[in-house]
Amino acid sequence: MSLTDAATRQAKATGHPYTLADSDGLSLAVSAQGSKSWHFRYYWQARQKRMSLGTYPEVSLRDARYLRDQARALLSKGINPRLDRKRKR
Repeated sequence: MSLTDAATRQAKATGHPYTLADSDGLSLAVSAQGSKSWHFRYYWQARQKRMSLGTYPEVSLRDARYLRDQARALLSKGINPRLDRKRKR
């Protein structure tokens, strides 16, 4: 099930870190203190990798999905999105 903007806004600190899954590898990680960050999980060379896409609310749900789609497009071309971002910086 996909995340909604309301569910993203209402995610609160519980004292333990947890994640809220969206779709296609995107998730919102909520820390024990309450900070929220977007992560994209993908497989590269038979290993699971994780890439941060930014923090909420600086990066909205719509923007995080757009960044995820860009990363998935790079993966389909055989390019590691995390290394590509590092190279561009």
